Amino acid sequence: MTKYILAIDQGTTSSRAIVFDADRKIVGVGQKEFTQIFPRDGWVEHDPEEIWESVVSTIRIALEKAGIGAGDVAAIGITNQRETTLIWDRASGKPIHNAIVWQDRRTASICAGLKEAGHEALFTERTGLLLDPYFSGTKVKWLLETVEGARERAEQGELAFGTVDSFLIWRLTGGRVHATDATNAARTLMFDISRNIWDEELLGLLGVPKALLPEVKDCADDFGTTDASLFGAEIPILGVAGDQHAATIGQACFEPGMVKSTYGTGCFAVLNTGRDLVRSNNRLLTTIAYRLDGETIYALEGSIFIAGAAVQWIRDGLKLVQHASETGPLARSADPSQHVYMVPAFVGLGAPWWDAEARGAIYGLTRNTGPAEIARAALEAVCYQTRDLLEAMRKDWQGDGKETVLRVDGGMVASDWTMQFLADILDAPVDRPTILETTALGAAWLAGMKAGIWPGMDAFAQSWARDIRFEPKMDEAVREEKVRGWDDAVQRTLTR
Repeated sequence: MTKYILAIDQGTTSSRAIVFDADRKIVGVGQKEFTQIFPRDGWVEHDPEEIWESVVSTIRIALEKAGIGAGDVAAIGITNQRETTLIWDRASGKPIHNAIVWQDRRTASICAGLKEAGHEALFTERTGLLLDPYFSGTKVKWLLETVEGARERAEQGELAFGTVDSFLIWRLTGGRVHATDATNAARTLMFDISRNIWDEELLGLLGVPKALLPEVKDCADDFGTTDASLFGAEIPILGVAGDQHAATIGQACFEPGMVKSTYGTGCFAVLNTGRDLVRSNNRLLTTIAYRLDGETIYALEGSIFIAGAAVQWIRDGLKLVQHASETGPLARSADPSQHVYMVPAFVGLGAPWWDAEARGAIYGLTRNTGPAEIARAALEAVCYQTRDLLEAMRKDWQGDGKETVLRVDGGMVASDWTMQFLADILDAPVDRPTILETTALGAAWLAGMKAGIWPGMDAFAQSWARDIRFEPKMDEAVREEKVRGWDDAVQRTLTR
């Protein structure tokens, strides 16, 4: 019997394929970065064909490194950058435009128009989201209104919309399956998360024909099989979840009150609220954590648009370091007497401020400020923003009073310096797991569990293992002073 599971982790800056064995150990990895396209200020695009090619090539690399063939893989799990929007021709599979990335702000005026018309309360009630360019719905509207002939072709059923998971499923299955899962659907501004259906009224307000939309399935479900010509054999696709939902699963945050935070291009904190659809009074998002066997589990989420991307900017924009891993040691060497704050609003500010027009700023610069202080400010900004999210979550979620322990994952958590500062500024423990590839692991578990070769939820949760716990050590007066400085920097940055 085939024992291997293949996870496709299609992220914002790179695509990865990871092969897990029956013991959930990684035995093969392929990774490839792809081009970030910035047509105008605040606009971010990807070439869908480059994404597709990167996924296919990394799968082949991972299989080769694992020393197996496609026939040895029991199932594929897909996890993806969310909200990034594609529309393609059903006949040819060719996209009608570059993918519009979740970070893109071009639809700010569309969102403003819908707000001015008094529609935001309806969107929030149905979708749990806010009217912000972050989400897919207004991106779809922009594409239909901007690409010549797109609306007419969409109404005639000639075009298909999808987030990246849908596009990959379509391509992998040779155009036989047009589907998504509940977590990705929940991020589109078009899906009623309480009724688990595409919402006709919201579609009408956005001018999106229902014929454009994919079928919505559970996270562990039958998403078709890959075309045998791609990898040499058909492989069932049995798991799909947006990246933050997959990370929640991979961190085994299955109990209400459990929190995970992922530090990738952006930072995303997710609090499991169980079967309770909790409405936020602090501008957090209400979303679907996952849907299994038709049962929906909900979550509160805080989204920070820029986390690791600030480190990339220090590397590629300012050229202060050659490798992202250098920022931790550089930050450690910073002058402790300097109080430098970076508010990384390069593409606006996410939760809990939601200011699409804000732009990045650095405060507290002196003649003595150098690369070390700027690197420290970038890493600290991620921690301050996490604190803001968790404070908002505490106000919204009336849990059982137990101490909150944050489970962390993503590229930035490899920095011990950053994780210690995070624990210090949160005044709460931070747990780093032994497996940092929790997003891919979550997608793999969905597929492996559905295939019947990986354990169920309880056994999987028991297998979660901690690498290290970072305990807060900072003096309370120091912490309060630092947080006051951060709060002041944010207020100076906000445009409203």
